[in-house]
Amino acid sequence: MIEITKFNGDSFTLNALLIEQIQSFPDTTITLTNGKIIVVKESEQEVVTLVNSYYEMIGIKGWQKKVGECNES
Repeated sequence: MIEITKFNGDSFTLNALLIEQIQSFPDTTITLTNGKIIVVKESEQEVVTLVNSYYEMIGIKGWQKKVGECNES
């Protein structure tokens, strides 16, 4: 879980495993796997850093691969 801030100043905890994508429009917009969109105060890089720290903490950092890196036999 990561703690982030909505634009109204309210902090909340988000399950980072539900994040599908993070974009800057220029506001940081997080799209979840269920289609919900959240706009937050943190920069895109700050959210990515929080997510990576969370993945490392729960032991899954490094197992995910970027598109195109898959070795198919």
